[in-house]
Amino acid sequence: MKVELLGYTPNPEELCALSAATSFREKGASLRKDKMTPEKAKEILRKVISYGHHSVIEHASFTFSLEGVSRALTHQLVRHRIASYTQQSQRYVKITTDNDEWYVIPPTYDDKEKREKFKKRMKIIASWYQEALKEGFPSEDARFYLPNATKTNIVVTMNARELLHFFKLRCCKRAQWEIRKVAIEMLKQVKKIAPVIFEKAGPSCVALGYCPEGELKPKECNITKIKEKFLSM
Repeated sequence: MKVELLGYTPNPEELCALSAATSFREKGASLRKDKMTPEKAKEILRKVISYGHHSVIEHASFTFSLEGVSRALTHQLVRHRIASYTQQSQRYVKITTDNDEWYVIPPTYDDKEKREKFKKRMKIIASWYQEALKEGFPSEDARFYLPNATKTNIVVTMNARELLHFFKLRCCKRAQWEIRKVAIEMLKQVKKIAPVIFEKAGPSCVALGYCPEGELKPKECNITKIKEKFLSM
């Protein structure tokens, strides 16, 4: 898979800090923007975020391209409603199925026998799809043969507040492996752009210090180690 931050709100932390200051300053943001320094922005944001006033960080948005991910992942992704999505169409884009590159193999197929069995079944599915196209069925109907493993590309835009919520759910070890991998990579990239906003981003336990859903088995989920991992990211 490939995860790339395509674009984002310029100077996101200064903008969000200006927005926050609007609520307790007499002058409007346009009259104060030249005085907003990165250091001042950090001070304001750390304070308002610690108070739980997260609405101000909605003014910053981030756009990602997720490429070579499965349809199983995108079905989960679009459940996050406060976001914008544009996905590769299976109506207009015919899936090339003449090699093993058109689908995602889950990591649990972790030995040669399991992987070969999976690939063999994908070839059978591919033959049904290609047969339907050759028989004149439109792509939008031939695609009904295609599985959740089929690779796709999607562009997603989220504001910073929704990203924090997304990371809480999808960076957690309870999340499905593929969307967790994507979420962690997205977090690494936005942290470079807005380190204060995403200072304590990650699964819920990073900010809370405990798991609101109840800890998994100690060997599977060590909160101390998880916090260290995400805070040092």
